[in-house]
Amino acid sequence: MSSVTFKGNKITLKGQNLEVNDKAPVVKLKAKDLSVVEIGTAGKTQILLSMPSLDTAVCATEAREFNKKISSYPGAEVIVITLDLPFAMGRFCSTEGIDNLIVGSDFLAKEFGEKYGVLIGDGPLEGLLARAIFVVKDGKIAYKDIVSEVTNLPDISKLDAFFANKGGCGCGCSH
Repeated sequence: MSSVTFKGNKITLKGQNLEVNDKAPVVKLKAKDLSVVEIGTAGKTQILLSMPSLDTAVCATEAREFNKKISSYPGAEVIVITLDLPFAMGRFCSTEGIDNLIVGSDFLAKEFGEKYGVLIGDGPLEGLLARAIFVVKDGKIAYKDIVSEVTNLPDISKLDAFFANKGGCGCGCSH
């Protein structure tokens, strides 16, 4: 089992420990309008932003930053994934002017949390998702960054470098 910290205290993560080049699990989430958002499928590039809740300052900041930066990732879908109810996600997006991101809720079965290894297994945030970024390219994990301290923002410059150096394809080429 992997672990991260919350305010300096160790918490464990449940689920699979995916690595770069692993086949991405296909998971269905609920969008803010209750339609299905499917992640992990071949034929597209998806940036998956796992976070505890859009109702927290750090998560809200992360969503706003990616909403502004989305043009930096041409051809990629950026999907925010939490366990918030779809209605709450819709309200957040409407209030905050988030219109460039897709939001998907894992509230039904916590399938994303389990299959991507980011479901918090103990401590005060038990049952929520850890903060992480995955890039899925053509059905494979091309990039993975599980943030070691849940209350910290991810280092977006690492993701930017990944896209600049590898073109988001995960193979090390420059296309």
